[in-house]
Amino acid sequence: MSIQENLTSLDYAVMIAYLVSVIALGFWVSFRRRHSQDLFLAGRSLGWTNIGLSIWGTNISPSMMIACCSVAYSSGIVMGNTSWLAWPFLLLLAMLFIPHYMHTGIYTMPEFLALRFGQPCRKFLSWYTIFSALVLWLGGTQLAGGKLLSQIMGWPVWVSIIALAALATSFTVAGGLAAVVATDAFQVVLMILGSTLLTIISIHKVGGVSELINAVPDHYWQLFKPADDPEWPWHAVVFGYMVTAIWFWCTDQTIVQRALGAKSTQQGQNGALFAAFLKIPEPLIFFIPGIACFILFPNLNDPDQAYMTMVTTFLPKGLVGLMVAVLIAALVSTVDSGLNSLSTVFTLDIYKHQFHPKASQKETKLVGRIVTVVAALVSVVLAIVLSTVKMDLFSLLESIICFLSPMMATVFLLGILWRRATATAALITLIGGGGLSVVIGTIYLFCWPSFIPKPHFYLFSFYIWIALMLTMIILSLLTRNAPNEQQLPTLAQTYRQAGHGTKAIWWCWALLAICMTAIYIIFN
Repeated sequence: MSIQENLTSLDYAVMIAYLVSVIALGFWVSFRRRHSQDLFLAGRSLGWTNIGLSIWGTNISPSMMIACCSVAYSSGIVMGNTSWLAWPFLLLLAMLFIPHYMHTGIYTMPEFLALRFGQPCRKFLSWYTIFSALVLWLGGTQLAGGKLLSQIMGWPVWVSIIALAALATSFTVAGGLAAVVATDAFQVVLMILGSTLLTIISIHKVGGVSELINAVPDHYWQLFKPADDPEWPWHAVVFGYMVTAIWFWCTDQTIVQRALGAKSTQQGQNGALFAAFLKIPEPLIFFIPGIACFILFPNLNDPDQAYMTMVTTFLPKGLVGLMVAVLIAALVSTVDSGLNSLSTVFTLDIYKHQFHPKASQKETKLVGRIVTVVAALVSVVLAIVLSTVKMDLFSLLESIICFLSPMMATVFLLGILWRRATATAALITLIGGGGLSVVIGTIYLFCWPSFIPKPHFYLFSFYIWIALMLTMIILSLLTRNAPNEQQLPTLAQTYRQAGHGTKAIWWCWALLAICMTAIYIIFN
């Protein structure tokens, strides 16, 4: 039976109630902030709870939720590493990057790079950020969402993509980051509750926890596979994820912008800490339904059907509509975040900085809203074009991330940690490393030449990162710091300026480290 045939009038009522609620919340926040001149960082008024919920919700997309179930169905809990290995990098964001970001008072990542290495690096990164937002955050997510809505509603994929874009754009244009964060927080609660409910029902249907553990092969409960595992060798996961995580959690505009809107450095740090704690239950509520589906339906033709198979088979009427609303929530949360971040970078780093430096706040705000609408339209076209590609979208986007992240991880990490890093070395690393990564990534994805064995794409990302790190270090030693470079203060100086102690938050990070260590002992 199809998804659409499983939906009753009660399910549609729940879905409509969700849509009305989230639109009303978004426009309520927009109305309250109608006089605000800061569309991009919410007037730096965000508290740690909203920051943490928004960071977590932005990371969770429907393609991720469905893919987690699919990977769990096929391989077990191994890709839970992408959730449980995130905390050291959220720690890096909170305790190293956020103090520097807040100290400089920046709005965007390109702006930060301009302060450290000069304007040429800013120009390059501005266009790179827009490209990555269009492809990864908007085009890919809307394609996954369009396909999902098409299955649910029976609409053509292109109609579903347009409907999703219209919903996410509406309150993003009206309220900016404040509306995005408020709706994200609401939707994250819904995602957690709905996914937890599905997990509990899944465990019950297989006969309890003991049956869930014993009814699948032992390797389904291993986080680290042997080094010779053809799909997920442990060293590829650990080293490759490290590179993508530095870029994703510490330097990507869409994620970091939530922390930049914090009331203070401490609120931003606490928000990152909260997001890290939310990572603890994430693999359990997203992966266990997939493992349970393997026990109950071992002969599925397509593992990607595992998530909706569990939803439509076992949830009572009304709750199916709730889970569909959860997926729509994940879609909207990711798309509106991408739209707001792209608008921020284009308006402040390209329009205002490169073309109209004297633009007023009113003009800047208007341009930001226009760019949001244009970006939504472009991403709709991009998503429709991507729908013609005969390839698994999740694997494709994951590979693209692996090949685009090494240069970002290199330049930002060395830029903050090493005063000797020079603008010349940074620019060469960005341009040369970006070009090299694109070429290697294209060759890798198209399997050319086919007779040469290739490492796992996570390992390839790690190798490129090491090469770029060495390149930037050598080039920095061979060149001198330019006069327009701004040396960053030491970390101790940023903490003193923030005017607060950090002992309590370090104790919280220590507690999180203990929890994560226990998890890895249990699952290995």
